[in-house]
Amino acid sequence: MTATAEQAAAYLEPLIGGPVDLAVVLGTGLGGFAEAVVDPVVIPYADIPGFPHGNVSGHAGRLVVGRLDSRRVAVLQGRAHYYETGDPAVMRTPIETLRRIGVSTLVLTNAAGSLTRDIQPGQLCIIADHINMSGTNPLIGDREDGRFVPMNDAYSQRLRKRLKRAAATAGVRVHEGIYCWMSGPSFETPAEIKMVRMLGADLVGMSTVPETILARRFGIDVLAVSIVTNYGAGLEVQAPSHTETKEVAATAGIALRRLLLSFVKGLDDVS
Repeated sequence: MTATAEQAAAYLEPLIGGPVDLAVVLGTGLGGFAEAVVDPVVIPYADIPGFPHGNVSGHAGRLVVGRLDSRRVAVLQGRAHYYETGDPAVMRTPIETLRRIGVSTLVLTNAAGSLTRDIQPGQLCIIADHINMSGTNPLIGDREDGRFVPMNDAYSQRLRKRLKRAAATAGVRVHEGIYCWMSGPSFETPAEIKMVRMLGADLVGMSTVPETILARRFGIDVLAVSIVTNYGAGLEVQAPSHTETKEVAATAGIALRRLLLSFVKGLDDVS
């Protein structure tokens, strides 16, 4: 752990009242999920040592700790992005801090563009694997052997199976696909979209992959879900926009909330 993560955990521990085993990172337009947390303790990122202060609209920049069903959870309302800082490890301190306060499972959410007509805007897609097209990695500069992280099961197959069961229980339709991380902040060109489709990607976005790599570095199991907000450039006449991303994410966030609540409730199942 870095000194900053230790400081952040030491600051949080007396405020949150005990260990947390599940954390959820909310992407653009999805901050409303935190309203489901019971007996919440709300802490601005600006108050937590080492936490980044993102400046993307649709990201509140707060940590909400409380209960969902029988679980104590930490909900991160927003993330910092590589494109804001040029630092792929900008979320390292938050991820390390989550591990230090007991988190063993991390659920990542994001808004993403679809690269296939089978996955439509407004729908949810479980991430099964990713392609890193950013040209960088959040573990560059890490001096310990733990940086050599195997990524075979980066998105836990066990958790994906549980989420599919939760989707069936909640009556929420979900797809599953491969997510491609592009650096942003500009949207992709039609030629870039064509390229990543040829490589096998089903989704494209500007986040999630760095957090996944960092979480696996610190032994946290990862589950990730995209809300599809648009089609990639060149797949429809209208160009993608951040306004569209926020609007569609907010609407589809209702289904995501139902899905995640069903998932949390089912975590105590033996099977």
